[in-house]
Parts: sequence; structure tokens; C-alpha cells
Amino acid sequence: MRIAVVGGGPGGLYFSALMKQLDPNHEVTVWERNAPDDTFGFGVVFSDETLGGIEHADEAVYEQMATQFARWDDIDVHYRGTTLTSGGQGFAAMSRKELLRILQERCRDLEVDLRFRTFAPPVEDLSRDYDLVLASDGINSAIRSTYAETFKPTLDPRKSKFMWLGTDKVFEAFKFYVKETPHGVMQIHGYPFSDQGSTFIVEMHEDVWRKAGFDAFAAAEFRPGENDEKSIAMITEIFADVLGGHSVLANNSKWINFTTVRNEHWRHENVILLGDAAHTAHFSIGSGTKLAMEDSLALAACLHEHDSLEAGLEAYEIERRPVVLSVQRAAQASLEWFENIDQYTGQNEQQFAFNLMTRSRRITYDNLRLRDPAFVEAIDDWYAANEIEAGHTDETTSRPPMFHPYRMRGLELENRILVSAMDMYSAVDGVPGDFHLVHLGSKALGGAGLVMTEMVCVSPEGRITPGCTGLYNAEQEESWRRIVNFVHEQSNAKLGVQLGHSGRKGSTKLMWEGIDQPLEDGNWDVVSASALPYSPANQVPREITTAEMDVVRAQFVEAARSADRAGFDLLELHCAHGYLLSSFLSPLSNTRTDEYGGSIENRLRFPLSVFDAVREVWPTEKPISVRISAVDWAEGGNTVDDSLRIVDAFAEHGVDVLNVSSGQIVKDEAPAFGRSYQTPFADRIRNTVGRTHGVGVIAVGAISSHDDVNSVLLAGRADLVALGRPHLYNPAWTLHAAAEQEYTGPGVSWPDQFKAGSRKPPSGRTDGPPPRLTLIRDGESETRHSRWTPNAART
Repeated sequence: MRIAVVGGGPGGLYFSALMKQLDPNHEVTVWERNAPDDTFGFGVVFSDETLGGIEHADEAVYEQMATQFARWDDIDVHYRGTTLTSGGQGFAAMSRKELLRILQERCRDLEVDLRFRTFAPPVEDLSRDYDLVLASDGINSAIRSTYAETFKPTLDPRKSKFMWLGTDKVFEAFKFYVKETPHGVMQIHGYPFSDQGSTFIVEMHEDVWRKAGFDAFAAAEFRPGENDEKSIAMITEIFADVLGGHSVLANNSKWINFTTVRNEHWRHENVILLGDAAHTAHFSIGSGTKLAMEDSLALAACLHEHDSLEAGLEAYEIERRPVVLSVQRAAQASLEWFENIDQYTGQNEQQFAFNLMTRSRRITYDNLRLRDPAFVEAIDDWYAANEIEAGHTDETTSRPPMFHPYRMRGLELENRILVSAMDMYSAVDGVPGDFHLVHLGSKALGGAGLVMTEMVCVSPEGRITPGCTGLYNAEQEESWRRIVNFVHEQSNAKLGVQLGHSGRKGSTKLMWEGIDQPLEDGNWDVVSASALPYSPANQVPREITTAEMDVVRAQFVEAARSADRAGFDLLELHCAHGYLLSSFLSPLSNTRTDEYGGSIENRLRFPLSVFDAVREVWPTEKPISVRISAVDWAEGGNTVDDSLRIVDAFAEHGVDVLNVSSGQIVKDEAPAFGRSYQTPFADRIRNTVGRTHGVGVIAVGAISSHDDVNSVLLAGRADLVALGRPHLYNPAWTLHAAAEQEYTGPGVSWPDQFKAGSRKPPSGRTDGPPPRLTLIRDGESETRHSRWTPNAART
């Protein structure tokens, strides 16, 4: 093939070398507008996985890179005068300048045509004259812009400012310096890249940046390659204690906002995007160079393995896209953590360090325990002591975080696991039956601290479907009492009732008959905050009148009284997912012009009045939870900042715990699904409103492993964790989580009838002792705490 490569960075050079190595007959030309020794940036970091791929693909490149590596295992978190170290991580870094030199030499050896200080011809001409055009022209890709209608890029400039610098101080490990200044929190991301220096990235929220006065310097026009010397002088002064007399090094260093780049498609005919032109991931979880070189390896392999260019390019995108999306999800979580770092500065030093380490959700409690048991044991001990001080427990036993008890008002939960409220659509005339007894009873026997009912409706017309349960007559109350009594008599679990009214989402079919689809027969009128249907297929609700609000409020009160008589331990008010109370909170479903519409304060008026009325009749010793949708996932809807004002109002009115979900307000929402995707909302609320008012917070949403649960709790992102589908898959999820962690202490209770099964059964020969030689070779080893200690003398 004739291959045109636009951009002579590591991605473009590595791809060129690989293609020539695979077939010397390829004609590969690289255009790079800068000189060969024009290098922006200092060090680049690689993972073991990436290095393994490089070593396998091109041993010559790897061997030269290996001679340049700075290697270490530790991460140091410097915070409030303390340094906490986590080992066993494994890093390799090198100078970006040296990496480019190695790749350029390799390309020359393989007779790649390198054209530096040369702008590439127009991409239309390249596409016509070459078989393949590789767009590795960076984050501001001109080629991507040319074919924007095909690639459909989205550019998301973030809220923090950062400057890429270096220092001649050689760090011994990966360093996070978190500094509380009069202007706000600033942080340094630092790591060694040679025996001569280290990368030194300074980052802060734009508000902090402005308060510090950096904006005055950034207003100047800087030529390419010119540095913001005034800002650098300020940075040197602010971080003088970190630098210890060493110099700050600059290279085209000026303030920028990180921009997350995503493309709906990576290919236009024979033009393919690679590296930053296709995608970016925040520097706090790795390097763009790493991603670009992984792209290059995958693209070269796919082209080599397939008979046609079409098939090769298609295979490349299929292979790399899910990997990149996974990295970008982790990077998004990490960058948002640093954007909101000020909300964590009230945390204890150990919890702060654990929180920082697990911020991307890729590193977890179990992962850290494997790498550095002592680090996790120390934070476990702190967590136990802190929970006693907070009044959630009197237990001093060290244990996995999920098995600590939790106290609110007069209720104490045996552990931090909840079974989420999940509609079962299996009631007859609102009466729960044997199915509900088995469903809820099995979850209680499965070890969860708190089992929630489905949304229990306060009136016949407040049901979602004909199969929904209710609490509006004596027969329903008596049936619920039977279930509550079973749970209390046969387990240590508590049972919570979720009260709600369907609003405009009512009068629909059972889920398996057509979720959110309107009933064809036997339908009933529905009401909502405004006369807006949930979707074009749903009936148009009536705008509820103030007189009808009084009726609905009274129905909630009577349902609460009935729930107390039935023996429920906790009451949750459903103010999420677009049901009646939720419809008042969202501007997408509330367009009223009276005192119940408009401002957040007005939209809160009716839900708060229901809460107050329920709180008045619900026993003082029993807690109340409120479930909210933290974001609407739709343009013009509530954001997490709006939800902070909403939950603050409920906290002022005396809510005990906030159950933080999201969405389901409008049918055309666009959620950003992913592992633990709703946890950041719980995190934000817990570390702002929750901390201020002493209100507990429940995290929900795509949390499925005990490892993730422990990580969420230990990092302080939530006080409790609710799991839904995992409990449908395995009603004994909590008991099995204890068995898998080999935990048998307080916080988990096996029913007497089940105790014989409290140890995980063997599943075959692999559960037996490993071969003797394996034991000798792979026996117990201590945590690796290696640090970068080159021979060069330094302070």
C-alpha cells in the first residue's frame, strides 16, 4: 500500500515502523510540520500491558525504550502535612523526547519517508493519491474538522486549568501533592521520567485559577513555543516546599483546559483517525501517548490480518472502540474527581488517599489489598474507628466496610447492603401475595441489612400498572404485615416501604407486556404536575389541581400510618424517576405558572409538603428516606447542581437518608451508562449536603461486586449501597459476598438452616493445592515498594 501519515508524533511514527516491518514493500510517508527535535511535554508513562504489546510487536523498539525507563511501584499522596504511600502499582516512564528519537531512528532504518518542517498536502489530495491516510494530527486535527460530518466529533472542554511543566527534581515515585491555598485547592501530578528530571503538572479548578490571579497573565498572546513565565514564577513560589530549591522547566507551557475528544466514527472512506485525533483521556489516568501507540499496534495488526483495507479498518475500530470507551469512562471519573477535589478536603488523610487512589473506579478495594495489604488494613482500621465516632455503630471489630452496621434514629442495620426497590407487577388489586413473601423473604434471608419493597402506591389511580402493590385498604395492610413479620422472625434484616404515586407514568401495562405502554382496556385517568405526557404513546395527564394535591397528600399520610401499623422499619418517599412527586421537581415535566412551578423553591413546594405531612405521622424513632433523580439526563432538565439544592431542602426538613438515583424523567433521555455510573452523584451529595447536615446517602446503579461496594464505602462516596439486579440473580448475594471474602464475623448472619452452606463449595481440582513448584515459585511475597533511585546525585 501507499500510506500517508499526517502527524509525526509517537502514534504516527510507531504505526509507520510497524507497517514497514510487516511488509517492506509498503510505501509510507510521514508529514510533520515541526522539526524532529521539537518536543512538547516531558515524560510519558506506560502500563505493563502496553509494554508487553510493544515488546511482542517490535523488539528493537522495546529494547531501546527499556534502556531509558524510570521504573517504580509506589504512589505517594501528600496531603495536609502527611505522606501516604501505596505500593505494588508498577510504572515505567521515559522522556518523550527520547521516545520520539527512538521511533524516528526506527523509521529511518526501515526506510519510512519522514518529512519534518513540512505541512501535509490537503487531505482530499492524499485520499486520492494514497491507499490509506492516517490522521494522527492531534487534538486539534484539521483532518477531523474537514470530515466532521462523517466523524461527528464532540469536544468537551473541562472546568479545570492545567499547565504541563517539568522539574529537575527527580521524584522517587508517582506524586500527588494536594495543596490548600487561600485561593482554593491546587494539585501537582508528578512522576520521574529519567535520572535528570520529572514531569510536573499543576492543575486547579478555573475558579481557583481566577482567584489566584493567573487569568491576568493568561490574557497575553503567546507565540508557539513561548511560555507563560509570570504564571510559572507564581507556581514556583506556591510550590516552593515541593520543589525544595529545584527549578521548574518549561516547554511551550501555558494554561489550557483539558478537552475530552470523542468521535461517533473514526473512518471516512480511506481516512482513519488515530490517537488524540480520535479520542483523548485525562492525563490523571495515563498518557495519550500510551493510547496512541496501542491504536497503532491494533491498526497495523488489523490491516495485516485482513485481505482488504475495508475489512482491516472495520476490524480496527471494532477492536479499539470498546477499549477506548472503557478508558474514557475511567478518565472521565478521574478528571471529575479532580475538578471537584474541594469537596473531599474535609476527609481524613487516610480516607482521602484511598479516595484518590480509587477515583477512576479501575483501582478498587480488592485490587489495592492485593497490591498493598498494609495500606488497606490501615484504612480499614480508620473506617471502623470513624464509624464509632459518627455514632453509626458501637462495634470495634475490623471487617470489610460493607459489614459495618449503620444506625439512623432508632434503627440499626446489620450491614451496609440494601436490596433496591424493584417493581414486581405481581399484585392483585394492590394486595401483595405469596410471590412478594417469597421475593422479599428470600432477599432478607440472603443477608442484606435492609430490604426495600417495590413502590407501594397510595391509591388505585396512583398505581403504575394493575399489578402494582398498594397501601390504601385493610386487606393490603394485613398482607404486608404478614411479610414484615416473616422478615423480622426469620432474619436480622429490616424492611423498608417505598411510598409513591405514579403520576403521568400510570395506567400502563405490566413490564413484560410492554414497559411504559398504555393500557388498552381498563385504563384510568392520570394526573401530573403539568399536562405533558411521558412519551407520545402515553396518555396526556391532567394538570393536578391544588384541591387534588390535598387529597394525594392525605393519601400519603394514611399510607404512612398503615405502613407503621404493618411494622415497617423505614419509610422511603419516592421523588424520583418521573412519578408524581418527581414530576414537580423537574422543569421538563413541570411547566406550571402558579406557586408550584417555575423556580426550584416553587417546584419543591408540593413534594416538601408531602414529606412534612408524612414525617409528622411517621414515628419519631423510625427514619425516612427520600429517593431522588440527581440528573434528568436531558437538555433543560435538572443537573447535579440543581439536585444539591433539592436535597438540601429535604435535609432542612429532616430527611435521614437520601437514595440517589437518576433519570427516567423523560422518555428521550440519554444516560451515560457504565459501571457504577450513578455513584458520582451520591458522592457529590454525600460530601456536600450529606456532610453539612449529617444525612446518610445511598449509592445505586450498576454496582454488582462486593469489591465495588467496599470501594464506594471506604472512599466516603456513600454510607450505604443498594443493589437491584444482582439480588435478582442471586438472592443470597450478601451471604455469598461474605463467603467470598472469607468473612464470618458480625455484620452478616447465616440463617441456622443455611449455615451448612456458609463455605463456598469446591468446584473442581483447581480449588485444590497448586503444584509444589508453583508454591515455591509463587509463594507469599511482600508488597513491592520500589522507588526510582537513579545513580545521578540529587537532593
